[in-house]
Amino acid sequence: MARPFAPKVATANHLLEGDVIYYSRPGWTRELSEATVARSPEEAEALLREASGFPLETVGVVLTDVTLENGVPTPAHFRETFRTRGPSNYFHGKQAGHV
Repeated sequence: MARPFAPKVATANHLLEGDVIYYSRPGWTRELSEATVARSPEEAEALLREASGFPLETVGVVLTDVTLENGVPTPAHFRETFRTRGPSNYFHGKQAGHV
């Protein structure tokens, strides 16, 4: 049985700064809540094509599942929740105890 379609947004990393960014017509934002949401497979395909048109600004453009809370996209998976919190290249939490 086919899995039901989940809403998706296009995400990437900013080519120069490395920040996580989300496609929001007509450009990019660092806020997931402002991202353009694809609500069908056809919209998702078109969104990915459109978001991939910025090779001098982005690296690694992919679609990721989101859930909609009052129409606002929020992470559907832990990985995306983690990415929204910013870089993990410093010691914090459990990592801080091993420095």
